[in-house]
Amino acid sequence: MTLTELKQQLPSKKALLGIDYGSKRMGLAVSDLSLMIASSYQILYRRSNHADLAALEKVIADKEIGGIIYGLPLQMDGTEGKISAEVRAFADKVFQKTRLPYAFWDERLSSAAVENFLIQEADLSRAKRKKVLDANAAAYILQGALDALKNI
Repeated sequence: MTLTELKQQLPSKKALLGIDYGSKRMGLAVSDLSLMIASSYQILYRRSNHADLAALEKVIADKEIGGIIYGLPLQMDGTEGKISAEVRAFADKVFQKTRLPYAFWDERLSSAAVENFLIQEADLSRAKRKKVLDANAAAYILQGALDALKNI
């Protein structure tokens, strides 16, 4: 669905969950209830679809989530590749389990932008960056979608 459709289906006073999908781990970010600010939340280390869905359901309940924004990894020319198809399939599985509305946000260069920030501004070592990169990339993706929602 589009961001406009997501906004129309999003219950009031509910947060959005941002997901930076990965085959080994997923970065999670959560918005505030007024949908203004995204904050990195945690990294979910992948185990199995069943375990991953259970972990996401817990976050959804704990953080009062009403919708989800998935980072969609497009190619530099804007086309979708294999990983984009995986993200779409995973989003469908989450929807089948939670029935939460969701939308996709172009995540091209989000990890690179966050990593540059962590190097230049936060001066984090490679090991420390690896521990926070996915959740911060999810926050970057979610914040982009939140900013776009303000104009809808």
